[in-house]
Amino acid sequence: MLLSATLSKPVKNISEKSGGEYQRIKLKLSSASSQEILYFAEFYTEKQVFHKKLSEKEALSFLEENAGKTFKNCVQRTETEEITILASKKGKITRITKKLSGTNGSKESASPLKNLVTGAGINRKKNYILPEGKPVPFLVRLGIMTADGKVIASKYDKFRQINRFLEIFSDLLPEITASKNGQPVSVVDFGSGKSYLTFAVQYYLTEIVHVPCQIFGLDLKKDVIDYCSRLADELKLSNLSFATGNIAEFGEDKKPDVIITLHACDTATDYALNYAIKHGAKAILSVPCCQHEINLQLKKSSENQTLESLLKYGLIKERFSALVTDAVRGELLEQKGYKVQMLEFIDDAGTPKNLMIRAVKTGSGKEAVTEPEILKALKTEQTLLKLLKS
Repeated sequence: MLLSATLSKPVKNISEKSGGEYQRIKLKLSSASSQEILYFAEFYTEKQVFHKKLSEKEALSFLEENAGKTFKNCVQRTETEEITILASKKGKITRITKKLSGTNGSKESASPLKNLVTGAGINRKKNYILPEGKPVPFLVRLGIMTADGKVIASKYDKFRQINRFLEIFSDLLPEITASKNGQPVSVVDFGSGKSYLTFAVQYYLTEIVHVPCQIFGLDLKKDVIDYCSRLADELKLSNLSFATGNIAEFGEDKKPDVIITLHACDTATDYALNYAIKHGAKAILSVPCCQHEINLQLKKSSENQTLESLLKYGLIKERFSALVTDAVRGELLEQKGYKVQMLEFIDDAGTPKNLMIRAVKTGSGKEAVTEPEILKALKTEQTLLKLLKS
Protein backbone atom coordinates (compact mmCIF):
# COMPACT_ATOMS: atom_id res chain seq x y z
CA MET A 1 0.00 0.00 0.00
CA LEU A 2 1.18 3.52 -0.81
CA LEU A 3 2.00 5.44 2.37
CA SER A 4 3.36 8.69 0.91
CA ALA A 5 4.63 10.31 -2.27
CA THR A 6 6.48 13.52 -3.06
CA LEU A 7 6.65 14.94 -6.57
CA SER A 8 9.18 17.67 -7.36
CA LYS A 9 10.98 19.35 -10.26
CA PRO A 10 7.96 20.27 -12.41
CA VAL A 11 8.24 20.56 -16.20
CA LYS A 12 8.20 24.04 -17.73
CA ASN A 13 4.56 23.89 -18.86
CA ILE A 14 3.31 22.52 -15.54
CA SER A 15 0.41 24.97 -15.41
CA GLU A 16 -1.03 23.68 -18.69
CA LYS A 17 -0.62 20.06 -17.69
CA SER A 18 -1.82 20.21 -14.06
CA GLY A 19 -3.93 23.35 -13.87
CA GLY A 20 -1.59 25.24 -11.52
CA GLU A 21 1.95 26.56 -11.14
CA TYR A 22 2.79 23.77 -8.73
CA GLN A 23 6.39 23.46 -7.56
CA ARG A 24 5.89 20.36 -5.42
CA ILE A 25 3.09 17.97 -4.47
CA LYS A 26 2.95 15.72 -1.42
CA LEU A 27 0.54 12.85 -0.80
CA LYS A 28 0.17 11.15 2.59
CA LEU A 29 -2.04 8.33 3.73
CA SER A 30 -4.73 10.00 5.80
CA SER A 31 -7.02 7.18 6.89
CA ALA A 32 -7.62 3.53 6.12
CA SER A 33 -10.43 1.14 6.86
CA SER A 34 -11.87 -1.95 5.26
CA GLN A 35 -14.36 0.31 3.44
CA GLU A 36 -12.23 3.25 2.37
CA ILE A 37 -8.64 4.46 2.01
CA LEU A 38 -8.05 8.21 1.80
CA TYR A 39 -5.01 10.38 1.07
CA PHE A 40 -4.27 13.97 2.01
CA ALA A 41 -2.64 15.95 -0.81
CA GLU A 42 -0.71 19.22 -0.54
CA PHE A 43 -0.13 21.26 -3.71
CA TYR A 44 2.68 23.82 -3.29
CA THR A 45 2.98 26.86 -5.54
CA GLU A 46 5.75 29.38 -5.05
CA LYS A 47 3.89 31.15 -2.24
CA GLN A 48 0.78 29.12 -1.43
CA VAL A 49 -0.28 25.63 -0.42
CA PHE A 50 -3.57 24.03 -1.53
CA HIS A 51 -5.07 20.95 0.10
CA LYS A 52 -7.26 18.17 -1.23
CA LYS A 53 -8.48 14.73 -0.19
CA LEU A 54 -8.11 11.86 -2.66
CA SER A 55 -9.46 8.34 -2.70
CA GLU A 56 -6.97 5.51 -3.19
CA LYS A 57 -8.01 5.18 -6.83
CA GLU A 58 -7.63 8.93 -7.40
CA ALA A 59 -4.21 9.01 -5.69
CA LEU A 60 -2.80 6.10 -7.70
CA SER A 61 -4.25 7.51 -10.94
CA PHE A 62 -2.69 10.90 -10.15
CA LEU A 63 0.75 9.33 -9.64
CA GLU A 64 0.44 7.31 -12.84
CA GLU A 65 -0.33 10.47 -14.81
CA ASN A 66 2.30 12.72 -13.22
CA ALA A 67 5.28 10.79 -11.81
CA GLY A 68 8.19 11.23 -14.23
CA LYS A 69 5.93 13.10 -16.66
CA THR A 70 4.76 16.44 -15.29
CA PHE A 71 7.20 16.14 -12.38
CA LYS A 72 10.71 14.87 -13.09
CA ASN A 73 11.27 13.51 -9.56
CA CYS A 74 8.92 11.35 -7.54
CA VAL A 75 9.66 9.46 -4.32
CA GLN A 76 7.02 6.97 -3.19
CA ARG A 77 6.98 4.95 0.04
CA THR A 78 5.08 1.77 0.70
CA GLU A 79 5.31 -0.43 3.79
CA THR A 80 8.19 -2.37 2.26
CA GLU A 81 9.81 -0.19 -0.41
CA GLU A 82 10.98 3.28 -1.35
CA ILE A 83 10.46 3.88 -5.07
CA THR A 84 12.23 6.78 -6.81
CA ILE A 85 11.11 7.78 -10.30
CA LEU A 86 13.45 10.10 -12.21
CA ALA A 87 13.04 11.64 -15.67
CA SER A 88 16.03 12.82 -17.71
CA LYS A 89 16.05 15.96 -19.88
CA LYS A 90 15.29 13.74 -22.88
CA GLY A 91 12.30 12.20 -21.14
CA LYS A 92 13.84 8.86 -20.24
CA ILE A 93 12.24 7.56 -17.05
CA THR A 94 14.30 5.62 -14.50
CA ARG A 95 12.70 3.72 -11.65
CA ILE A 96 14.80 2.86 -8.57
CA THR A 97 13.39 0.54 -5.92
CA LYS A 98 14.94 0.15 -2.47
CA LYS A 99 13.76 -2.27 0.19
CA LEU A 100 13.13 -0.58 3.50
CA SER A 101 14.97 -1.94 6.52
CA GLY A 102 13.00 -4.32 8.70
CA THR A 103 10.87 -5.73 5.88
CA ASN A 104 11.10 -9.25 4.58
CA GLY A 105 8.29 -9.42 2.09
CA SER A 106 6.25 -11.73 4.29
CA LYS A 107 2.50 -11.56 4.33
CA GLU A 108 2.55 -10.15 7.84
CA SER A 109 4.99 -7.32 7.10
CA ALA A 110 3.18 -6.42 3.89
CA SER A 111 -0.27 -6.20 5.50
CA PRO A 112 -1.67 -2.88 4.23
CA LEU A 113 -3.46 -2.00 7.45
CA LYS A 114 -0.91 -3.29 9.96
CA ASN A 115 0.31 0.05 11.28
CA LEU A 116 -2.80 2.03 10.43
CA VAL A 117 -5.84 0.32 11.84
CA THR A 118 -6.55 -1.05 15.28
CA GLY A 119 -9.92 -2.78 15.43
CA ALA A 120 -12.48 -0.49 13.84
CA GLY A 121 -10.45 2.68 14.42
CA ILE A 122 -7.27 4.25 13.15
CA ASN A 123 -4.00 3.92 15.00
CA ARG A 124 -2.41 7.33 15.43
CA LYS A 125 1.13 5.96 15.09
CA LYS A 126 2.83 7.87 12.30
CA ASN A 127 5.41 6.65 9.82
CA TYR A 128 8.25 8.94 10.85
CA ILE A 129 11.61 9.11 9.05
CA LEU A 130 13.14 8.28 12.43
CA PRO A 131 10.60 5.67 13.55
CA GLU A 132 9.43 4.91 17.04
CA GLY A 133 10.55 1.59 18.44
CA LYS A 134 13.93 1.60 16.72
CA PRO A 135 16.74 3.03 18.88
CA VAL A 136 18.65 5.85 17.21
CA PRO A 137 22.01 6.38 19.01
CA PHE A 138 22.00 10.17 19.12
CA LEU A 139 18.34 10.31 20.22
CA VAL A 140 19.10 7.90 23.05
CA ARG A 141 22.13 9.93 24.16
CA LEU A 142 20.23 13.22 23.95
CA GLY A 143 17.43 11.88 26.11
CA ILE A 144 14.69 11.63 23.47
CA MET A 145 14.54 7.83 23.39
CA THR A 146 15.12 4.99 25.80
CA ALA A 147 17.71 2.34 24.94
CA ASP A 148 15.00 0.14 23.39
CA GLY A 149 13.74 2.92 21.10
CA LYS A 150 10.73 4.11 23.06
CA VAL A 151 10.15 7.86 22.84
CA ILE A 152 10.11 9.47 26.28
CA ALA A 153 6.69 11.04 26.81
CA SER A 154 7.97 14.46 27.88
CA LYS A 155 10.18 14.60 24.76
CA TYR A 156 7.56 13.63 22.21
CA ASP A 157 7.12 17.18 20.91
CA LYS A 158 10.86 17.37 20.27
CA PHE A 159 10.74 13.97 18.53
CA ARG A 160 7.95 15.22 16.25
CA GLN A 161 9.86 18.45 15.59
CA ILE A 162 12.99 16.55 14.53
CA ASN A 163 11.01 14.33 12.16
CA ARG A 164 9.10 17.25 10.70
CA PHE A 165 12.40 18.98 9.98
CA LEU A 166 13.78 15.87 8.28
CA GLU A 167 10.66 15.66 6.10
CA ILE A 168 11.26 19.20 4.87
CA PHE A 169 15.00 18.58 4.49
CA SER A 170 14.42 15.37 2.51
CA ASP A 171 12.25 17.25 0.00
CA LEU A 172 15.23 19.50 -0.78
CA LEU A 173 17.74 16.70 -1.22
CA PRO A 174 17.34 16.16 -5.00
CA GLU A 175 18.01 19.86 -5.61
CA ILE A 176 20.93 19.94 -3.16
CA THR A 177 22.69 16.89 -4.61
CA ALA A 178 21.94 17.54 -8.30
CA SER A 179 25.35 19.08 -9.05
CA LYS A 180 27.47 17.48 -6.33
CA ASN A 181 28.73 14.54 -8.44
CA GLY A 182 29.36 12.45 -5.36
CA GLN A 183 31.07 15.25 -3.42
CA PRO A 184 30.02 15.64 0.23
CA VAL A 185 27.01 17.83 0.96
CA SER A 186 28.03 20.67 3.30
CA VAL A 187 25.52 21.64 6.00
CA VAL A 188 26.07 24.49 8.48
CA ASP A 189 23.82 24.84 11.52
CA PHE A 190 24.02 28.34 12.99
CA GLY A 191 22.86 28.56 16.60
CA SER A 192 22.91 24.77 16.87
CA GLY A 193 22.28 24.71 20.65
CA LYS A 194 21.88 21.14 21.89
CA SER A 195 22.19 20.12 18.21
CA TYR A 196 19.16 17.87 17.89
CA LEU A 197 18.79 18.87 14.23
CA THR A 198 22.54 18.83 13.58
CA PHE A 199 22.78 15.21 14.70
CA ALA A 200 19.50 14.37 12.92
CA VAL A 201 20.70 15.67 9.55
CA GLN A 202 24.01 13.81 9.93
CA TYR A 203 22.17 10.58 10.77
CA TYR A 204 19.66 11.01 7.94
CA LEU A 205 22.28 11.68 5.27
CA THR A 206 24.77 9.08 6.49
CA GLU A 207 22.61 6.21 7.75
CA ILE A 208 19.32 6.51 5.84
CA VAL A 209 19.99 7.91 2.36
CA HIS A 210 23.78 7.27 2.34
CA VAL A 211 24.80 10.67 0.98
CA PRO A 212 28.36 11.77 1.87
CA CYS A 213 28.29 14.92 3.99
CA GLN A 214 30.16 17.32 6.25
CA ILE A 215 28.07 18.85 9.04
CA PHE A 216 29.12 21.83 11.16
CA GLY A 217 27.37 23.36 14.17
CA LEU A 218 28.08 26.77 15.71
CA ASP A 219 26.77 28.18 18.98
CA LEU A 220 27.70 30.76 21.61
CA LYS A 221 27.45 28.41 24.58
CA LYS A 222 30.82 26.72 25.15
CA ASP A 223 29.51 24.09 27.60
CA VAL A 224 26.85 22.96 25.12
CA ILE A 225 29.32 22.84 22.23
CA ASP A 226 31.83 20.90 24.34
CA TYR A 227 29.14 18.34 25.17
CA CYS A 228 28.05 17.99 21.53
CA SER A 229 31.67 17.60 20.42
CA ARG A 230 32.25 14.84 22.99
CA LEU A 231 29.06 13.09 21.92
CA ALA A 232 30.07 13.22 18.25
CA ASP A 233 33.46 11.71 19.17
CA GLU A 234 31.87 8.99 21.31
CA LEU A 235 29.47 8.07 18.50
CA LYS A 236 32.42 8.13 16.05
CA LEU A 237 30.78 10.69 13.77
CA SER A 238 33.83 11.85 11.87
CA ASN A 239 31.81 14.02 9.48
CA LEU A 240 30.25 16.11 12.27
CA SER A 241 32.07 18.97 14.03
CA PHE A 242 31.22 21.88 16.30
CA ALA A 243 32.70 25.22 17.32
CA THR A 244 31.91 28.01 19.75
CA GLY A 245 31.28 31.35 18.12
CA ASN A 246 29.01 34.25 17.27
CA ILE A 247 27.08 34.04 13.99
CA ALA A 248 27.61 37.75 13.41
CA GLU A 249 31.40 37.36 13.62
CA PHE A 250 31.80 33.99 11.89
CA GLY A 251 34.17 34.41 8.97
CA GLU A 252 35.13 30.91 7.83
CA ASP A 253 34.06 29.80 4.37
CA LYS A 254 32.43 26.43 4.94
CA LYS A 255 31.24 26.35 1.31
CA PRO A 256 27.73 25.54 2.54
CA ASP A 257 25.14 23.76 0.43
CA VAL A 258 22.58 24.14 3.22
CA ILE A 259 22.27 26.66 6.05
CA ILE A 260 20.08 25.76 9.04
CA THR A 261 18.99 28.20 11.73
CA LEU A 262 16.52 27.04 14.35
CA HIS A 263 15.40 29.81 16.70
CA ALA A 264 18.44 32.02 16.14
CA CYS A 265 17.42 34.98 18.26
CA ASP A 266 16.41 38.33 16.71
CA THR A 267 19.04 39.64 14.27
CA ALA A 268 21.17 36.48 14.57
CA THR A 269 18.85 35.06 11.91
CA ASP A 270 19.76 37.97 9.62
CA TYR A 271 23.49 37.30 10.01
CA ALA A 272 22.91 33.63 9.19
CA LEU A 273 20.85 34.50 6.09
CA ASN A 274 23.48 37.02 5.01
CA TYR A 275 26.20 34.36 5.34
CA ALA A 276 24.09 31.92 3.31
CA ILE A 277 23.47 34.43 0.53
CA LYS A 278 27.07 35.69 0.29
CA HIS A 279 28.49 32.15 0.34
CA GLY A 280 26.07 30.86 -2.30
CA ALA A 281 24.16 28.32 -0.20
CA LYS A 282 21.81 26.23 -2.34
CA ALA A 283 19.17 25.96 0.37
CA ILE A 284 18.19 27.70 3.60
CA LEU A 285 15.93 26.36 6.34
CA SER A 286 15.38 29.02 8.98
CA VAL A 287 12.93 29.16 11.87
CA PRO A 288 13.27 32.73 13.23
CA CYS A 289 12.85 33.68 16.85
CA CYS A 290 12.35 36.80 18.99
CA GLN A 291 12.03 39.32 16.16
CA HIS A 292 12.40 42.45 18.32
CA GLU A 293 14.17 44.79 15.90
CA ILE A 294 11.18 46.28 14.08
CA ASN A 295 8.97 46.02 17.16
CA LEU A 296 11.28 48.40 19.02
CA GLN A 297 11.16 50.92 16.17
CA LEU A 298 7.37 51.04 15.78
CA LYS A 299 5.80 53.86 17.72
CA LYS A 300 2.42 55.53 17.75
CA SER A 301 2.48 58.84 15.95
CA SER A 302 0.12 61.38 14.49
CA GLU A 303 1.76 60.69 11.11
CA ASN A 304 0.82 57.01 11.12
CA GLN A 305 -2.72 56.75 12.47
CA THR A 306 -3.46 53.89 10.04
CA LEU A 307 -1.49 51.55 12.31
CA GLU A 308 -3.10 52.78 15.53
CA SER A 309 -5.04 49.53 16.12
CA LEU A 310 -1.95 47.39 15.48
CA LEU A 311 0.28 49.40 17.78
CA LYS A 312 -2.26 49.78 20.59
CA TYR A 313 -1.93 46.26 21.97
CA GLY A 314 1.50 44.92 22.88
CA LEU A 315 0.91 41.31 21.83
CA ILE A 316 -0.57 42.26 18.46
CA LYS A 317 2.25 44.77 17.85
CA GLU A 318 4.80 42.06 18.63
CA ARG A 319 3.24 39.52 16.24
CA PHE A 320 2.78 42.12 13.51
CA SER A 321 6.43 43.12 13.82
CA ALA A 322 7.55 39.48 13.61
CA LEU A 323 5.51 38.93 10.44
CA VAL A 324 6.87 42.12 8.86
CA THR A 325 10.42 41.05 9.73
CA ASP A 326 10.07 37.63 8.11
CA ALA A 327 8.20 39.02 5.09
CA VAL A 328 11.10 41.44 4.51
CA ARG A 329 13.60 38.58 4.85
CA GLY A 330 11.64 36.59 2.29
CA GLU A 331 11.53 39.49 -0.17
CA LEU A 332 15.27 40.12 0.17
CA LEU A 333 16.04 36.44 -0.40
CA GLU A 334 13.93 36.54 -3.56
CA GLN A 335 15.87 39.57 -4.78
CA LYS A 336 19.07 37.53 -4.34
CA GLY A 337 17.83 34.68 -6.52
CA TYR A 338 16.07 32.38 -4.04
CA LYS A 339 12.66 30.79 -4.38
CA VAL A 340 11.04 31.34 -0.99
CA GLN A 341 8.23 29.62 0.87
CA MET A 342 6.88 30.36 4.31
CA LEU A 343 5.89 27.05 5.91
CA GLU A 344 4.33 25.93 9.16
CA PHE A 345 7.25 24.13 10.77
CA ILE A 346 5.18 22.38 13.40
CA ASP A 347 1.78 23.10 14.91
CA ASP A 348 1.29 25.74 17.60
CA ALA A 349 0.86 23.07 20.27
CA GLY A 350 4.47 21.99 19.69
CA THR A 351 6.01 25.47 19.65
CA PRO A 352 4.68 29.00 19.04
CA LYS A 353 7.83 29.69 16.95
CA ASN A 354 6.50 27.70 14.05
CA LEU A 355 7.15 29.74 10.89
CA MET A 356 9.90 28.38 8.67
CA ILE A 357 11.59 30.28 5.85
CA ARG A 358 12.43 27.72 3.18
CA ALA A 359 14.62 29.16 0.42
CA VAL A 360 16.17 27.41 -2.58
CA LYS A 361 18.70 29.06 -4.88
CA THR A 362 17.30 29.25 -8.42
CA GLY A 363 19.21 32.14 -10.00
CA SER A 364 21.91 34.76 -9.56
CA GLY A 365 19.55 37.47 -8.34
CA LYS A 366 20.10 41.22 -8.22
CA GLU A 367 23.60 42.51 -7.63
CA ALA A 368 22.21 45.25 -5.36
CA VAL A 369 19.05 44.83 -3.30
CA THR A 370 16.33 47.44 -3.06
CA GLU A 371 14.55 48.43 0.12
CA PRO A 372 11.18 46.68 0.51
CA GLU A 373 8.30 49.14 0.36
CA ILE A 374 6.92 48.04 3.71
CA LEU A 375 10.07 49.26 5.47
CA LYS A 376 9.66 52.64 3.82
CA ALA A 377 6.01 52.80 4.84
CA LEU A 378 6.78 51.90 8.45
CA LYS A 379 9.91 54.08 8.53
CA THR A 380 11.94 51.25 10.03
CA GLU A 381 15.30 49.62 9.40
CA GLN A 382 16.11 45.92 9.12
CA THR A 383 19.46 44.20 9.66
CA LEU A 384 19.49 41.82 6.68
CA LEU A 385 18.94 44.74 4.33
CA LYS A 386 21.84 46.64 5.92
CA LEU A 387 24.11 43.61 5.72
CA LEU A 388 23.34 42.96 2.07
CA LYS A 389 24.00 46.60 1.23
CA SER A 390 27.34 46.67 3.07
